[in-house]
Amino acid sequence: MKEKPPRNFCGLESRYTTYPSSSIIVQPVPFDRTSTWMKGSRRGPRALIDASRNLELYDIETDSQVYERGIHTAAPVRARRPEKIVEKVHDRVARFLADGKFAVVLGGEHSVSIGAIAAHSERHPGMSVLHLDAHADRRETYGGSRYNHACVMARAREMVDTVVSVGIRSMDVSEKRALREDRVLYAHAFTGSAAFVKEMIGPLTEKVYVTIDLDVFDPGIMPSTGTPEPGGLGWYQVLDLLGAVTRERRVVGFDVVELRPSRKRSPDFLAAKLVYRLLSLIFESGHRR
Repeated sequence: MKEKPPRNFCGLESRYTTYPSSSIIVQPVPFDRTSTWMKGSRRGPRALIDASRNLELYDIETDSQVYERGIHTAAPVRARRPEKIVEKVHDRVARFLADGKFAVVLGGEHSVSIGAIAAHSERHPGMSVLHLDAHADRRETYGGSRYNHACVMARAREMVDTVVSVGIRSMDVSEKRALREDRVLYAHAFTGSAAFVKEMIGPLTEKVYVTIDLDVFDPGIMPSTGTPEPGGLGWYQVLDLLGAVTRERRVVGFDVVELRPSRKRSPDFLAAKLVYRLLSLIFESGHRR
């Protein structure tokens, strides 16, 4: 019987995965207790990691193999309450940053991003947040909690001065008051042109944290989310934006959330490739320091 590769991101050999020798830490957070429609994103981190074992480790666009910098997959963070998840993710990510590591958080639902954003904002005062999502996520509370997945950007705005949102195409009217129109690129207005990309990067500060809800993509290529919305962005539209921000700013960390695995495996692979591609862009951009 053929031996399966290790259950770590990309299925790497042990010499590329030890904590001391790895520049990159992948932190799974299998949590979806505040999901309000279709639950199942708690299975997302494992599905993404399993799919990543099928990636080609050479990245064509960047002509690089970012895995050679070392990628350690940490033990999952688990809790039953969203407040506890925020606390645990914060503490875990803060430790990684103190050790000089680059942290990648894998959700789970979008609420897992709150602790990661908090840890990065403490480490990098003045940073901004680039938010890719179908939803505004700016409700003050939802379902009786300030830490619901629908409140992520409301919490982020308490930590940083600048949040730029891209791909938005669904929100409650109450959230509109919390949006700065010059810092939102609605999905229906996104053309992928250089002008639109430049417009969105302009307000971002030197250091940027990127949070990616996979429902930013059109459900035709990413149906495996808990709250799919028609009319999303395409693969190259998202990569054009991420490529530009890694060239012009310093990306200090990121998360990819809301993968809800199904029998279709291609969305799991898309999510895994997105993580690897963004790592490749960041580490080959010349801004990783």
